[in-house]
Amino acid sequence: SLLDIIPKDHQSSSDKVTRDSGHRHWCYKGTYIEEEMMFFPSFLDGLARTVSMKKGKNTSSTEDDIGREVAETLAKDAKKNDLMLSSSATFKSNKSNKFASICSKRGQKGINQDCTIVWEEFGCQEDMIFCGIFDGHGPWGHIIAKRVKQSVPPSLLCNWQKALALTSLGQELNTEPNRSTRNHQFDIWKQSCLKTYADIDQELKHHPGIDSFHSGTTALTIIKQGEHLVIANVGDSRAVLATISDDGNLIPFQLTIDFKLNIPEEAERIRQSQGRVSCLRDEPGVYRVWMPKGDAPGLAVSRAIGDHCVKEFGLISVPDVTQRNITNKDQFVILATDGVWDVISNEEAVEIVCSTDDREKSAKRLVQCAMRAWRSKKRGIAMDDISAICLFFHPKLFQEVNPFKASK
Repeated sequence: SLLDIIPKDHQSSSDKVTRDSGHRHWCYKGTYIEEEMMFFPSFLDGLARTVSMKKGKNTSSTEDDIGREVAETLAKDAKKNDLMLSSSATFKSNKSNKFASICSKRGQKGINQDCTIVWEEFGCQEDMIFCGIFDGHGPWGHIIAKRVKQSVPPSLLCNWQKALALTSLGQELNTEPNRSTRNHQFDIWKQSCLKTYADIDQELKHHPGIDSFHSGTTALTIIKQGEHLVIANVGDSRAVLATISDDGNLIPFQLTIDFKLNIPEEAERIRQSQGRVSCLRDEPGVYRVWMPKGDAPGLAVSRAIGDHCVKEFGLISVPDVTQRNITNKDQFVILATDGVWDVISNEEAVEIVCSTDDREKSAKRLVQCAMRAWRSKKRGIAMDDISAICLFFHPKLFQEVNPFKASK
């Protein structure tokens, strides 16, 4: 840990944490530490404990504050060094085969409430990448979506390192992974995701400058750690994996659940909590959440961050956390808001991305196809905001693949 690296004669100086990105080392209390010397979670844990003891406060809250500060410094550094994207653009790793394409277009309902983010070398780990997509709703939806996009990555890193520090897994991560280790890793990530989403939901509830009573956001995040995916989802944004079937066709595999009120278990939870579930007269089949009395909020999802007016009536911010081990047959994953999935099927989305010659334009082409589909399939209805992230796993598609046609 950091306690073993920093000489004692340096432990009475400034608490400021800085990072020299040009030389890839950290500076803490006047001592330079090469990044390669440390395992990131141990660094955070050691840093938190060092500062806590210096201040005479060996409390978890102090450690959380320091850990969050370091994680936020990492986020700023990643953005400065082009390791993070949060708007329509492309991302190509210089160290691996990972490639991401991002696109977001404003709909016809006002300001764009969608937010996206891709962060390579997530947590100073060269084999990790973080993707997130957030779809705000309500008067403050665009502010809440942006806030959650900014808060989730550092909070997740902080919770992840803290969970790792409490287990023996840190040592196991340096060995060849086996099934038991992978399951242990997933349990760590799952608990970290659950805590992150819960903490951020509570932070919004008590934030003095943000009104999350009648506004909120969906949140879909993916962490790719080596050949392992961890998916956490709240709301109706969707992740779809493109994989090669046994007969050589590229087919979609949906990684997430659309948390809408047409799921019996979700609707029943709302009703058991005295919330109401019903459709508007001009929207048959579109079930919404309502408070026991009145006409608010009319939310079309059963899980969301924010929307605290119906949290006591069955709406929850608990993410569904799942995992998948990537194989050579898995080609890419699409993350998109419901502006895409309301008019484009999983099969169509995979075919559109696969048939795009230039990967840099894959997300843009998917969004453009969704925009055209809105005009043809939903005439008279204001187009929703439309956003997508395409994360590719390999330099090129498997040679034996036979892309199917959407018409089939």
